[in-house]
Amino acid sequence: MRVVIAEDSALLRDGLVQLLELRGVQVAASVGDAEALLAAVREHAPDVAVIDIRLPPTQTDEGVRAALRLRTERPGTGVLLFSQYVETAYADRMLSEPSGFGYLLKERVVDIGEFVAALERIAAGGTVLDPEVVAQLFGAGRRARALDSLTPREREVLALMAEGRTNQSIAAAFTVSERAVEKHIANIFAKLGLPPSETGHRRVLAVLRYLESTRTA
Repeated sequence: MRVVIAEDSALLRDGLVQLLELRGVQVAASVGDAEALLAAVREHAPDVAVIDIRLPPTQTDEGVRAALRLRTERPGTGVLLFSQYVETAYADRMLSEPSGFGYLLKERVVDIGEFVAALERIAAGGTVLDPEVVAQLFGAGRRARALDSLTPREREVLALMAEGRTNQSIAAAFTVSERAVEKHIANIFAKLGLPPSETGHRRVLAVLRYLESTRTA
């Protein structure tokens, strides 16, 4: 697996490079700003680009705007937003195509093995969302009726679904049966108006439906 890293902190950037290379991940390039990121992706065609949201020169949203550009220009490249912040302004655009996309918070990644597994999932076309990211994105529109219709446990289940957890893993997290988890998920789909489909993306679509409902809140 080949990755490109965009992180303005040299210390964090070099540390991440070393940790990933120790795990057998090839870091094709590590850069400190959005323009260098775009150039590196064009040159090296990585499997995943790891991008901090706030990059020079303004330290506001250069990273997420670069990520959106990559999603359009190079749809085959996985994108992992790896930041201290949750950016809600671009939520609907970031998740308009959930495959090969991830959003993790730096302070919540405590196991490099899990981080590498997340990269592998994104490279394979999967979706990885930190539960805290999901919770804050949901909180951007508290008046959304679809959000309010879920029970607290259903919201917790949905957060783990968005993280990419299996029914078995969710059941273990809550110490319940898989059948109970299946019932929660069925309720979530029903409340969000997501009928069965051939694509199998209802888990991610459930998250997208929430985000869509918050846009005008």
